[in-house]
Amino acid sequence: MIEIKNLKKVWEDDGSSVLEDINLTIEDGDIYALVGRSGAGKSTLLRCINGLTSYQEGSLVVNGCEINQLKEKELREFRRHVGMIFQHFSLLERETVYQNIALPMQCWKYSKEEIDKKVKELLELVGLTDKMNAKPRNLSGGQKQRVAIARALTMDPQILLCDEATSALDPKTTNSILDLLMEINQKIGITIVIVTHQMEVVRKACNKACILEHGKIADEGTVKDIFIKQPKSLRRLLGEEKVYLPKTGHNLQIAHMVNDLHDGELFGKMSSDLGYVFPILNGKIQEYQNESMGIFVINVDNEHFGKVTEYLDKKQINWRELEVVDEEEEEEE
Repeated sequence: MIEIKNLKKVWEDDGSSVLEDINLTIEDGDIYALVGRSGAGKSTLLRCINGLTSYQEGSLVVNGCEINQLKEKELREFRRHVGMIFQHFSLLERETVYQNIALPMQCWKYSKEEIDKKVKELLELVGLTDKMNAKPRNLSGGQKQRVAIARALTMDPQILLCDEATSALDPKTTNSILDLLMEINQKIGITIVIVTHQMEVVRKACNKACILEHGKIADEGTVKDIFIKQPKSLRRLLGEEKVYLPKTGHNLQIAHMVNDLHDGELFGKMSSDLGYVFPILNGKIQEYQNESMGIFVINVDNEHFGKVTEYLDKKQINWRELEVVDEEEEEEE
């Protein structure tokens, strides 16, 4: 478990704050996303977790260890149980796939027999048994990242930290890497923390997330709740899509799990139950692991506004009213 309380990180050169009042808990077995724009502090927070970066205030406890209190030898032993993968793979180009994966165990003086057994197990796990003797230059980006994942698992870590691990990959390869990480999480129960700005990564692989803005936590919770509730921090991160909104009546954005209640059934039944037909202005379906989220915008006149919102509340369907912004005001902003 990772428990962070009131954590503050200040850059020593200029005294500027990069992380402030960070409070979150990452449970064993979570696939947890740290998301935000560039400069939000997500990679710095990841480096605090594995002790690569110190913090000035607060507490950061990983599996019972307060990171800032660890001495150099203790910190080295701690990092043994924390794997890490990066955006650019960080492989040794002159070494084979086998040698790259074996490197951490060689540094810790494991026997050749132990190394050989572990490397071959991991090669099978990441699907690269046939690439054992290949050099990184002969691998695709996805294969290189699989080697990096295998190398990160050699010491049987309890936690795997991923810093923009799929940012350099195409969408199809990204999906295959996420499938692998989810498989590893399920097979060995490892806790995975993913730093990313790719929301499709969050929706596909993660069960919980926090959104960082200017070094502070703007929102935190399950991925499903965050996307259903559509908090302002998520909307700022995604960028609001421009939708034509009538200046009369009320424009409501409705978000819900399609698998729980199909959109056609929701809107058709609501129209039938209320005896009122309303226009659907915009709609999209977003995938969330094995489920789908529906996000739609409807327009409701003043007469039926109360009845419609009461109906949605009764069905426990998330909604919010969208603000109409004049084009002139938008241009001024």
